[in-house]
Amino acid sequence: MFEMVIAGGWLMLPIILSSIMAFAIIGERFWSLQHKRIAPLHLVGQVWQWHKSGMLDDEHIDALIKNSPLGRVLAAGLVNRNHPREIMKEAIEETGRQVVMELERYLNTLGTIASVSPLLGLLGTVVGMIKVFAAITLHGVGNPGVLAGGISEALITTAAGLSVAIPSLVFYRFFRGRVDELVLVMEEEALKIVDVMHGDREERTGQGNAA
Repeated sequence: MFEMVIAGGWLMLPIILSSIMAFAIIGERFWSLQHKRIAPLHLVGQVWQWHKSGMLDDEHIDALIKNSPLGRVLAAGLVNRNHPREIMKEAIEETGRQVVMELERYLNTLGTIASVSPLLGLLGTVVGMIKVFAAITLHGVGNPGVLAGGISEALITTAAGLSVAIPSLVFYRFFRGRVDELVLVMEEEALKIVDVMHGDREERTGQGNAA
């Protein structure tokens, strides 16, 4: 393996660094974008229980913010729970945009690696072929050993670049899809708590007016 890296020339260094960055990002995103970490199940139900039992105070809202990204989105709305529905939704949407940016962290870098890695491999191919033609100019085509170095450099860098680019692109698409899925779940849960809160308040107001 080390001999292949040496044979690939100096362009193997940025390709190897790109691979290390790509796999570090993939591992970090797999850990960070777990559904249970972003949008825990039954969190809305727990918030509703706090509300019904009169326990929905600042302390519980602070705990909700620290709970998960979904908790932060819900907390933004709950802070404004005594305001009209539109204000509550605006607060949720503003916080939601910040949460989405955090969910997409490092994905642009991963996409860049997926795009740049094959170009580095292609550059290695060009450099290797230049060396081949330079060797032909100096020594002719009678000695295959003279040409082998440039050809091996061209092939190794191309293969290395594609080996980094293909998994990087696959996981970039995968994580993009997961982020979209999680954002949709958080939107549904946030709208659910808005509707439930205001529906309960309207019901209590109606009962008060009837009395």
